[in-house]
Amino acid sequence: MIGIAAAGAIGTLILGGGDPALPWLVAPAGASAVLVFAVPASPLAQPWAVIGGNVVSAMMGLLAGHLLGMPLIAASLAVGLAIGAMSLARCLHPPGGACALLYALGATGPDHWGAAHLLTILVNVLALGGAGWLYNNLTGHSWPHRPVHIPVVIPGTRSAQVHQALTDVLAEWNEVIDADIDDLDAIFQAVERRIRLTEQDAPPAAVI
Repeated sequence: MIGIAAAGAIGTLILGGGDPALPWLVAPAGASAVLVFAVPASPLAQPWAVIGGNVVSAMMGLLAGHLLGMPLIAASLAVGLAIGAMSLARCLHPPGGACALLYALGATGPDHWGAAHLLTILVNVLALGGAGWLYNNLTGHSWPHRPVHIPVVIPGTRSAQVHQALTDVLAEWNEVIDADIDDLDAIFQAVERRIRLTEQDAPPAAVI
């Protein structure tokens, strides 16, 4: 609610008095708000993903719309282009797909959306990002997310073996995991420490 209120208020302030065909708030901002406020630690919810993912995807939508002119084909191509562009720019953000779709349909629609419409999504995500930063840091959540600090991994140690094994497993899976590898490493190390403490505190087994 806070993020959308900020995006809407600033969007109205900056864009409301200009071209009436220029929207002051677009729907993908709502999906971005869910990530920023509900899962701020996710790599998909970081500032560059939110800002870059939406803006890059909007550009791909306009490009496909103006090149092809046919709504269905343009919309389909726009989403594919957006995924590729976000991956290359390392700003993968699921709402970017919706943004590409919206801008492709806008470009092929009666209002013929153009470069000026990029200002809408840019203003929205900047306002959303500012609200997200303020809210998350006031409520004890780091945003941008900072992985949990773990001791320096020394080659040959158990920690180094776990870190390397984790890296190898993720490479073998060849899947995009919505978690930072350092966070996963920190979780595994914390679990191992907890198990060791439990074993140390356990009473010795009775000898029969």
